[in-house]
Amino acid sequence: MERKARAFWLRAPGHGEIRDVVLPEPGDDDVVVRTLSSGVSRGTESTVFRGGVPESQHAAMRAPFQDGDFPGPVKYGYLNVGLVEEGPAHLLGRTVFCLYPHQTRYVVPASAVTPVPDDVPASRAILAGTVETAVNAVWDAAPLLGDRIAVVGAGMVGASVAAVLARYPAVRVQLVDADPGRAAVAGALGVDFALPADALGDRDLVVHASATEAGLARSLELLAPEGTVLELSWYGDRRISVPLGEAFHSGRLVLRSSQVGMVSAARRSRRTFADRLALALDLLADPAFDALVTGECAFEELPRVLAGIAGGEVPGLCHRVRYGPEAEPAGS
Repeated sequence: MERKARAFWLRAPGHGEIRDVVLPEPGDDDVVVRTLSSGVSRGTESTVFRGGVPESQHAAMRAPFQDGDFPGPVKYGYLNVGLVEEGPAHLLGRTVFCLYPHQTRYVVPASAVTPVPDDVPASRAILAGTVETAVNAVWDAAPLLGDRIAVVGAGMVGASVAAVLARYPAVRVQLVDADPGRAAVAGALGVDFALPADALGDRDLVVHASATEAGLARSLELLAPEGTVLELSWYGDRRISVPLGEAFHSGRLVLRSSQVGMVSAARRSRRTFADRLALALDLLADPAFDALVTGECAFEELPRVLAGIAGGEVPGLCHRVRYGPEAEPAGS
């Protein structure tokens, strides 16, 4: 009998839908995974939803198990936690994380899934891809003992970076965001909070993750002489202005990018993608990360909810998608 599943597809920019799909027959080295939860990567998936991936970045922005092409129809996503129903004995019955889109059940090579530690609930493990981005960013940033650091932008990525940096000894971290409601998130993560106008200056390092022109400008303003802004924001097809006048040259400031598509050069010779993801999952044993999951919906609601997320009507950080028997197609 055919194995069937249901998947979220972006039919065209601004228009999502649930489609029935037929799964391939698994091979000896494959696993069949039933999804328990998936997460919406708010910034990137909003850009994909509105059709904002520039043509020059279509190849670079492909998700590992993406079907279709930008701007659509495309099946996109990469925060999936599920239960292995078929596969090698060492994985059978295990909860695993996979960089797979929003789909009720799927078949992938066993090498594509990472077991979730026993002390990390599936509902929190959906953050693994975002925390992996934070790990890579911190490797790129290479903070030193006692550094004064600001993270500008308290979205999923910025908050994850702040949470990881807060575990460094003697480092002082301030999370900066225009939304005063994010102070509660900062408190849960154990870091200070400030509105942009009140943020402390003279920072050795600023990590920018607000994806706004104003946030980048403020990040440069907060630097100490010879400090560094690490840019994590991805602007898609939007053009922004960067203020490279004023103190940029006299202060010998540094603006550099970080992106999760490659392991940081600081660790590339000694760490694999699998190592980096496993580290992210280990960090998620800390229940403080629960503060980053701020919304939830059923899988069947995803077309409507993702439209609301992309349009700004559904605020928050990570949005969790829950799956149940009602999400399965008949005869699956």
